[in-house]
Amino acid sequence: MLRVEDLSKHFAGVQALRGVTVDFPAGQVTALMGENGAGKSTLIKIVNGDHRPDAGRVLLDERPLDLHSPADARRAGIRVIGQEPEIIPHVTVAENVYAGALPRRRGRLLDRAALNAHVRDDLARLGFEHALDPGTPGSALTPAQRQLVEILRALTGEAKVIAFDEPTSSLGEHETEALFALIGRLREQGMAIVYVSHRLKEIFRLADRIAVLRDGSLVGVRQAAASTEGEIVRMMVGRDLSAMFERPDVPAGEVVLDVRNVTTDDVHDISLQVRAGEVVALAGLVGAGRSELTRALTGDLPIRSGTVSVAGRVLRLRHPGDAVRAGLGYAPEERKAQALFLERTVRDNTSLVILDRLRTLRFIRRGAERAAVREFVGRLRVRTPSIEHEVRKLSGGNQQKVVLARWLARRPKVLILDEPTRGIDVGAKAEIYHIVADLARDGVAVLVVSSELPEVLGLADRVLVMRNGRVAGELSRARASEEAILTLAMGLEGEL
Repeated sequence: MLRVEDLSKHFAGVQALRGVTVDFPAGQVTALMGENGAGKSTLIKIVNGDHRPDAGRVLLDERPLDLHSPADARRAGIRVIGQEPEIIPHVTVAENVYAGALPRRRGRLLDRAALNAHVRDDLARLGFEHALDPGTPGSALTPAQRQLVEILRALTGEAKVIAFDEPTSSLGEHETEALFALIGRLREQGMAIVYVSHRLKEIFRLADRIAVLRDGSLVGVRQAAASTEGEIVRMMVGRDLSAMFERPDVPAGEVVLDVRNVTTDDVHDISLQVRAGEVVALAGLVGAGRSELTRALTGDLPIRSGTVSVAGRVLRLRHPGDAVRAGLGYAPEERKAQALFLERTVRDNTSLVILDRLRTLRFIRRGAERAAVREFVGRLRVRTPSIEHEVRKLSGGNQQKVVLARWLARRPKVLILDEPTRGIDVGAKAEIYHIVADLARDGVAVLVVSSELPEVLGLADRVLVMRNGRVAGELSRARASEEAILTLAMGLEGEL
């Protein structure tokens, strides 16, 4: 059994953990839940040797551990599978999995045949044999494949404790089912499993116990079978979020975004419209082409044929700057890799798209910049010690709010949001849903890509379902349901 006892940790301006004591028993899945900033990641990093606690200790099988690095944790039998895998880009999948323990022949030469055989055996044993090729370079992996490499790497050697941090955030349905089956086998083998996720359905499917953190303190531990989603949410946020999707009915205005017969290398003959004050959702399975379409609409991928118009003007999209100038904003799926400059401040990241409006001759009016950033950071309730705080030090939910604050400052006509609540806790989700509602009320045309069907149904006035790079069908708010969306997404409409 893993046990953390009286753990406390303070960072600049933030008390991340306050005297937390919690057990993670062998042979059970303990879900660790809480809003972004509640202390989950700090606790996991202490267990993994990334951080030293200010007070308290970590025990494994009642033996105190002295963890100075992840290598110490690994030697003790602790594995942490991170939400953002660390992949070496210019070596193969097999070399990534066995980095530091590569098989050799004649003492020095890499035994590539043995290495690939080891990885194929691992993939077959874990149920992922069709998802990865051992010879694929790290730079060519999709987000889902990078996550699988991280899982494979963690399960090499002798493990006693495995912590999963949002493991399904990048996985498709098949890989997710294989992961759940794997977790079931690991539980039967007597491993202590820590599972961090914001997806309540996953938690109640997998977990034996649920430990909830709020503001760095342990609120309580509940048996999953004796708990409800509502109870856990109230423990996490300290309030009821039953009205999280409520928004006033706003009559849709004129067509703002008009896409006609757009074809790229990934999508084919796409036509859609979004009106002022309307929220339209793009639904579909992983690989349906939703993100590729949004990248084309924002100038990041070339359009081979068709037109994109904003407020009646046909755009010539050579690069994303053209979309920004036309009044089209974009919050991409991978906020850390594609939307944020992590080493820069909240101010720098928020003001990025309004610098042209803050410039006199060649100089930025810093006072006006700070005033604008404070306005929108305050409006979105971004939790940050100051606007000069590095954005990498914020929680995932607050990082996403910084991306949204950027576009609110720009005041776009159209805002495209790709997986806007991925990896974000339920409290922050509710705040982002209210932001989307406010944008629609102010007349912005909003196009949302989401893989969470309750989110699609709660937010959208209309749902467009994509399959194999094409629009498979459209559903009004009244006709939309999880069954109807999946029927279109999976191509089953002719079979039902």
